[in-house]
Amino acid sequence: MLTTRFVNGAPNWLDVGTPDIDGAISFYGGLFGWQFQSAGPDAGGYGFFQLAGRTAAGGMQTTPEQGPPSWSVYFQSPDAEATAKAAEQAGGSVLVRPMDVMGQGHMAILADTAGAPFGIWQPGLTKGLDVAGDPGSLCWAELYTPDVARAAAFYNQVLGWEVEGVPFPGGTYTCISPEGGGPDAMFGGLVSTADDPAEAESGPHWLAYFEVTDTDASVSSAQELGGTVRMPATDVAGVGRIARLADPYGARFALIKSAPQQS
Repeated sequence: MLTTRFVNGAPNWLDVGTPDIDGAISFYGGLFGWQFQSAGPDAGGYGFFQLAGRTAAGGMQTTPEQGPPSWSVYFQSPDAEATAKAAEQAGGSVLVRPMDVMGQGHMAILADTAGAPFGIWQPGLTKGLDVAGDPGSLCWAELYTPDVARAAAFYNQVLGWEVEGVPFPGGTYTCISPEGGGPDAMFGGLVSTADDPAEAESGPHWLAYFEVTDTDASVSSAQELGGTVRMPATDVAGVGRIARLADPYGARFALIKSAPQQS
């Protein structure tokens, strides 16, 4: 499960790029109870979405030249430069070169062999998110890719991930965990776009899941706030009740009321 006991290879940050940061603040504030705090005058408008005083995500206003509105998931790296180089050697690409972020850490934006963008964060003063797995925070990350085996090999080479096939209604789900983490450290999954035509339309991408206390109520709230339902609330046996949405500007994300964990 995803926690704030961050280890190399696991998600430790996420942020949203949006054409209207004020609108995004209103939407996610209404949906998750987040409040926005600016990172300061030198941060280019970047700021932090906070949940009861704990940072749950970052966000900033972006231009069309910077890409479509989207959520970006970042994974912990001990050395951003080395990870970027490993990504290139594994057949991926570097979209934003590693850079220092005001002493808080080093970040980069990479893309895997299928073109799915993702971030890396080398902790400095900021280790990562303050909250994960609680209602209103990141709890799972899912990659939609045309070739699961190829993606698994890429991320194993770049971030050391381990994969495990888990029985799932209708087939097998490929879970991912950091190197040596075992089943208890699973934080996401790999899904073939061939198995999900709706996601295939968006091309290879990462999808962030946020925990909620009531999926149906959160879906209704998102709609009232101007969001779009991409997949209505659905029960998945042993997993929970999930829904896929987009905010008013098109950034995709998902909700889940997780099923109780079996002992």
